[in-house]
Amino acid sequence: MLRTTLAGLRAHKLRLLLTSLAITLGVGFIAGTFVLTDTIEVGFRQKFTADAAKISVAVFPKAEQNAQELPFIPAETLTKIRAVPGVTDAQGLVSGPTPLLGKDGKAAGNFPTTGLSVPSGPLNRVVLTSGVAPAKPTDAIMDDNTAQTRQFAIGATITVLDAKGAKNDFTLVGLFDTGVDQQLGYTGAIGYTTDTAQRMIDAKGFREVDVAGADGADPAQLRDAVAAAIGAGYEVKTGSEYADELALQSNVDTGYLTLMLLLFGVIAMFVAALVIYNTFNILVAQRTREMALLRCIGATRAQIFGSILLESVVVAVLSSGLGLLLGLGLGAGAMAALGVLDAPVPVGAAIALTPRTIILAVVIGLVVTVGAALLPARAATRVAPIAALRSQVEEQTFKAGLVRTVFATLFLLAGTGLTVAGVTTGGSQESLIIIMAGGGVFFLGVLVISPVLMRPLASFVGWLPRRLFGVPGKLSVDNARRNPKRAATTTVALTIGVTLMTLISVITATTRATVKAQLDAQFPVDYMISDQRGGDSLVPRALADQLRQRPEVGSVIEMRRADARLAGPDAALDTSRYQVGNFPIAPDFRPQATTGSFGDLVAGTAALNDDVSRDLGRKVGDTLQLTTKEAGPVTLKIVATFDRESTDQAPITLPDADFERYFGRLDNAGVYVNAKDGVASDVARRAVEAVAQPYPTALVVSATELRGEFDDALDMMLMIFGGLLGLAILISILGIANTLSLSVHERTHESALLRALGLTRPQLRHMLSLEALLLGLIGALIGITLGTVFGWAAMQTFPFEVLFRAPVDQILVFLVLSGLAGVLAALLPARRASRASIVDALAST
Repeated sequence: MLRTTLAGLRAHKLRLLLTSLAITLGVGFIAGTFVLTDTIEVGFRQKFTADAAKISVAVFPKAEQNAQELPFIPAETLTKIRAVPGVTDAQGLVSGPTPLLGKDGKAAGNFPTTGLSVPSGPLNRVVLTSGVAPAKPTDAIMDDNTAQTRQFAIGATITVLDAKGAKNDFTLVGLFDTGVDQQLGYTGAIGYTTDTAQRMIDAKGFREVDVAGADGADPAQLRDAVAAAIGAGYEVKTGSEYADELALQSNVDTGYLTLMLLLFGVIAMFVAALVIYNTFNILVAQRTREMALLRCIGATRAQIFGSILLESVVVAVLSSGLGLLLGLGLGAGAMAALGVLDAPVPVGAAIALTPRTIILAVVIGLVVTVGAALLPARAATRVAPIAALRSQVEEQTFKAGLVRTVFATLFLLAGTGLTVAGVTTGGSQESLIIIMAGGGVFFLGVLVISPVLMRPLASFVGWLPRRLFGVPGKLSVDNARRNPKRAATTTVALTIGVTLMTLISVITATTRATVKAQLDAQFPVDYMISDQRGGDSLVPRALADQLRQRPEVGSVIEMRRADARLAGPDAALDTSRYQVGNFPIAPDFRPQATTGSFGDLVAGTAALNDDVSRDLGRKVGDTLQLTTKEAGPVTLKIVATFDRESTDQAPITLPDADFERYFGRLDNAGVYVNAKDGVASDVARRAVEAVAQPYPTALVVSATELRGEFDDALDMMLMIFGGLLGLAILISILGIANTLSLSVHERTHESALLRALGLTRPQLRHMLSLEALLLGLIGALIGITLGTVFGWAAMQTFPFEVLFRAPVDQILVFLVLSGLAGVLAALLPARRASRASIVDALAST
């Protein structure tokens, strides 16, 4: 039997290759995921280990619980560290925002450039790519990306704002690589000498102190000595401990990336398992006479079962080996792509192929392939020896048995119940998990019941082809209905891909519509102006006054903020400090109240957002006491509550005049601007930017551009997920092609009879293409229905009201592409069937 099985495999090399291709792709994706993430992890560790080699000990301030700001290490502590025996050098590090001015005089980027100290000597961990490190107070270095983006070269004079907003000029003496520091890569960075960095940032001490020990000194002993010298209130670590901690932190992102990619890999493997199952099912049906003959000459049921499993093992080993090679290529390609995109990952590291990846690739390939072949192998043992005497193989008929019906009903009811439970308890992450579980269970029910659905769905989808394409159309519909079990397992692979694509499209479209509506409600303006430095930085009132004088500007809305403590019975609450804001006076600023009315917001009153109202147990008509900076304790009557998601108002909102009387004449936290009616957007934008030009850190953001950036982010997400799910869809297309190829072989006698009865070669090709088209459309219809329903259910878990949208245009594209995929999958099988000799085909049976 062993020789017979191996001989059969050698005789059908193409069949072996087609069978293994689906598993190869699935294993390759999973192996590629591990290769990519292992390579990133090794690169991070190499980077951190290299940095740790320069440090013997690192000292950090210990943050207190609920502290508003991170503490500093005072200069006195640095002096104590330098005095510890065995310490050869100790350098304090500082970092903080120091906005870089571009060549237009405005602060570069949407966030302040990070300023950092560059220590001299061996403790310098900054990797210069060109030039030299800063040595004088007027020297500075810049990261490569910022220099390229802002068009600065070594030798140029750059202008940077210090903590007080004053301009400081520096000579650019070097460029450096931010490495794996994602924050620096995002904001850009400028390096100074330590003294200059402290002055620019207005640092009251150091964020970190790096210590170098004498050659041969034990880092652990030096750590203990430093800790004893500086006392409590600090975290002291050896360089290797610090490197391990940084590497562990980097693995948070890597672990999430691994989980996300493996999810798509599991989907691909599930689809591949369905394809393998269907393939072996057809192979067993085709070889009924062959196995019956083996039974006639003495082969036992166990030997027949073993021969099928042996074939699946050979396919699994071949697929796993090819998948591993494919995974190496995918991992290397992904690393190269990340390098081109300047992603914050360590590039240049050698591709990591760990024993775990090799073992997993082989085990996954074996388990999935052999597991998918078990049921077909069991069916092969039921072939009776008498089947060898039949002139042709009888096609199996399908009947929906009681067991199938019961299991399908149980799965469908359980999936529906879980989904309803998730929707009715929406608003939490647990609800989303329940709905995902419900979707999985419901899909199992669809998988079990799908053969029953094939005949009516084939009749429905095939109504038009039957009437348009004559005899080929009628035959294709009959073929799709004739073996519903095989048709179901063929289409379910495509159904999975279309379901997930539709699900993601529905979630994306709904999120886009919901967020757009919220942005329109929160920012009913054309432009928003804020200080680039964020935090407590403010926009001068003079800017708003100048905007009102521009003829291109319609309305200007000034938003102010201040902190206040609750007074009276609420003063003892832990959350007694709240942000208070003004209610701007503007004709087109009309936020909606949940209860009460903003029209009643007059002197001595206040409006609360729903969260504060709930926390304090206050409603419209109650009173609230605040301790204010200028007026001391005041009592306010609550006249309105509002949803914090629907407007950008402060949690406690006061009339504009009251706010100024209670807190003084403050500058603005933000300024909202509307263009005058009839003024073109580009004209209004130039007018607003012209007014903001003298204020370097005044950042002008267009609300339209903000929405556009959000749309771009959603489109990017849809493209990424679509590309990842494309693997599952590709495998399903291969499954359709494989099924049709084997089906053509199975129906050789039938095709020859049709040709003999007058069916032309083009008609035969059309018949098979239409059959594949029907299978693709049936899979797509089921997938679109499931994806839309569960997309709606998933969106109900959001903690706010959503505007459900089903992107009809995208869904129609999925439907068309699924049908086209079926037709493409049928090209080679149809060509092979049409070229077969009628006489040889009839004689072969």
